[in-house]
Amino acid sequence: MGKQADPPAGGGDIQPVDLKAALEERYLAYALSTIMGRALPDVRDGLKPVHRRIVHAMRVLRLDPGQGYKKCARIVGDVMGRFHPHGDAAIYDALVRLSQDFSVRYPLVDGQGNFGNIDGDSAAAMRYTEARMTEVATLLLEGIDEDAVDFRPTYNEEDSEPVVLPGAFPNLLANGSSGIAVGMATNIPPHNAAELCDAALKLIDNPEASVEQLLRFVEGPDFPTGGVIVDDRSTIREAYETGRGAFRVRARWEPEPFGRGGQVAVVTEIPYQVQKSKLIEKIAELLAARKLPLVADIRDESAEDIRVVIEPKGRAVDLAIMMESLFKLTDLEVRFPMNMNVLSGGKVPKVMSLKDVLAEWLEHRRDVVVRRARHRLGQIERRLEILAGYLIVFLNIDEVIRIIREEDEPKQELMRTFALTDVQAEAILNMRLRSLRKLEEFELRKEFDQLTEEKAEKEALVGSTERQWSKVSEEVRRVREAFSKKTTLGRRRTRFANAPTHDMGDIAEALIEKEPVTVVLSNKGFLRGMRGHLTDTSGLTFREGDGLSLAFPAMTTDKLLFISKLGRVFTMSADKLPGGRGHGDPIRLAFELDDKDDIIAGFTADPDRRRLMISSDGAGFIVSEADLISTTRKGKQIVNVSGSAEVVLSVDVGEGDSVAIVGENRKLLVFPLAQVAQMARGKGVRLQRYKDGGVSDAKVFKMADGLGWVDAAGRVFNRSEAELLEWRGDRAQAGRLVPKGFPKSNKFTG
Repeated sequence: MGKQADPPAGGGDIQPVDLKAALEERYLAYALSTIMGRALPDVRDGLKPVHRRIVHAMRVLRLDPGQGYKKCARIVGDVMGRFHPHGDAAIYDALVRLSQDFSVRYPLVDGQGNFGNIDGDSAAAMRYTEARMTEVATLLLEGIDEDAVDFRPTYNEEDSEPVVLPGAFPNLLANGSSGIAVGMATNIPPHNAAELCDAALKLIDNPEASVEQLLRFVEGPDFPTGGVIVDDRSTIREAYETGRGAFRVRARWEPEPFGRGGQVAVVTEIPYQVQKSKLIEKIAELLAARKLPLVADIRDESAEDIRVVIEPKGRAVDLAIMMESLFKLTDLEVRFPMNMNVLSGGKVPKVMSLKDVLAEWLEHRRDVVVRRARHRLGQIERRLEILAGYLIVFLNIDEVIRIIREEDEPKQELMRTFALTDVQAEAILNMRLRSLRKLEEFELRKEFDQLTEEKAEKEALVGSTERQWSKVSEEVRRVREAFSKKTTLGRRRTRFANAPTHDMGDIAEALIEKEPVTVVLSNKGFLRGMRGHLTDTSGLTFREGDGLSLAFPAMTTDKLLFISKLGRVFTMSADKLPGGRGHGDPIRLAFELDDKDDIIAGFTADPDRRRLMISSDGAGFIVSEADLISTTRKGKQIVNVSGSAEVVLSVDVGEGDSVAIVGENRKLLVFPLAQVAQMARGKGVRLQRYKDGGVSDAKVFKMADGLGWVDAAGRVFNRSEAELLEWRGDRAQAGRLVPKGFPKSNKFTG
C-alpha cells in the first residue's frame, strides 16, 4: 500500500484534468511516436529510423565499400551515443539483419565475422564482428552532402541527422520491411530491383499506367531464400492493386536418384523467414508421431547451400504426393502476408498499391535531383565569382602585388580599385604565392566557360519538369544496369508455378499410416476397429447381452460407409475408428443417429462401385457409392422411406446384369438390372409386388453364370439361365415360389 499524501497547504497549484481526455492525449502521443519513429518505414527510402541512423553513422565513420572494416561495437556506440538513444542490443540486432543475405534481399551492410545463419543461430558479440557499407547503402546516401535532403537536430541537439535518405535505390520494395505499431502493422516482401526499375521507367513514360501494366515488369516477390510462389496471377494482381494480400511460398525441391533404382527428394530452397533447423526438427517430430507415413528419413546435408534430403518409405512412393503431404503439415509451404502500410511523405501512415509506392519514390527522386542541381548552382556561382576576380588579378598582377605590400587595408583598396566583391577580394588575399604562376588567362577562361555552360544546364534542369524526369530516368537505368538479372546479386531467385493438382483424397491418404483393420459393429451399436484382417470373428467378445451385427475388412486409408434403416448414409475415415481394446464406443458418438434409427449395413467406399438400395416395401434404385459419401455427422439422406417402410438391403451391383429378389412370401423374381433406375437420391421404383409382407433378400448376378445360393448345411446350388426361365419376368411382378433347395431362411447365403 502506498503512503497517504495530504494535499499541499492552501490548495497549491492544482489543475483539474479530465482523465479520459488526458489518457486519450497521452496514448495518441505514444501511438504516433511508435508509428512515426519505430515501426513503419518511410516510403521514400524504405528505412525505419534505426536503420537510417545506422547507415548515416557508418557514412560519418567513412565505412565506404572500398575502405576497411570497423568493429561493430564502435558503430553501435556511435549510433547509440549520437543518434539513437535506445539499447545497444536492439541497434546491433538491426545492424546484423542488414548484413544477412538470407534476411535482406540486397544487404546494406557488409559484415565480417559470424553474423548468424539460416538455422537461427545468433551473431557473435559486437566486439568480435566488423562491418562496412555495401554499394546499395552508398546508393541510398548518394548526394546527401549536396543538400539533397533535410537534416534535423538529434535527440540531444548536439548533432544533426537526415530526415530521409536520398534513396537512389528502390529500397522499400527491393528489401521489404515488417513492423508492428499501435493499431497497425506493415509487412512488405522483397522484390527484384531490376524489375522495379523497369516498372519505374514505365511509370515515368506513362504516369497513368495501371498496376496490371506494371506487373508485366514486376513478376512478384523475390525472396532472398528463393522458393516457389504457387499463387495464380489474379491473386497476385489483386494484392498489388490493394496493397494487401498473401503469397503461398513453397520450398523448391527436385528428385534425385538414390540406391538401386530409388529416388529421394532434395530440398534446395526453403520459404523466406523459415529457420531450417526448426523446420527439420518439426518434420522429425511428425515422423516420430507417425504422421508422415510416406517418409522414411530426413537428413540435413547443407553446407554453404541448403540441401535437405527426404527419403521415401519405398520405391513405389510418389515423391510428388509425399511432398504435398509435407507442404500440408510443415513450413515447407507458408503464406507470406503483404500489407504495404508505410509513411507517405514521412508523415502519414497509408496502405499503398504498387503504383502508389513507385510513384512516391520517383517523386522523391525528382525532388532530390532538383535540390542537388540547386546546390550545384550555388557552388558554380561562387566559383564563377572567384574566377572573375582571378582574371582581374591576372590582368593587373603588378598593381595587385603593390597594393598588398604597401597598403594598410589591402582588402578595401582592392575592392575600391578594381570594383571587387568581398568574396573576390578575400579569395585573392588568401592565394598562395605559388598559385600566381598558375594564373594563366587561358586556363582561367577555360574553367570559366565550362562552369558557365554547366550553370546553363543546371538552370535548364531546375526550370524544366521534362528534364528532371529525364535525369531521374537516367539514374534509374544506372541502378537497373548495376543490379541487372545477369549479375549474381540481381538474378531472380524466387520462381512462379501452378500448384500441382493432386487429388485431395490422395494427399489425405498420404497422411495416414496404411494398415489393415477389421471394422466391428455390435447389435447394440458399439463400434471398434481391430488391427489386421480377422478371418474368424467367433473370438470377438461383447458386452453382456450384446453380439456381432456386422464385421468387414478395411484399410486405415479407406472411407467407411454406414447405412441406416431410415435411409441415411454416414461416412467415417477408417483411421478414426475407436481402438480394438475393450468393446468399442457407441456409434452415436460419431454420427447423429435418430433414436428410432439403426445401422443395417456397412462397407468400404469405392467411388467407382454401384449399389442397389432396397427398402422393405419392395422399392429400390441404383446409386453410385460416390454419391453416398458425406462430410458431416448428420450424414446424407439417400433413400426416402415413408410409413412403416425402412431400408433393409444394400447390394453390391458389381458386374451383374440381372436382379434376383425374394420376398417374405418365399416368391422369387428374376429380371434385368437395366429395368432399375439409377439416381442419387429418392424412393426408387417397385422391384417386386407383395400382398402381404415385404422383401427378404436380393442378389445381383450375371445371367450367363447362373443364380447361386448356399443352404444352411453349406451346400452350394446353382440354377442356369435355362433353369431360371420359370422365375424370369419384369420388375414389379409378384414372382413364383422359390426353387427346390432354396434355404428356408429366405436368404441367398443360407
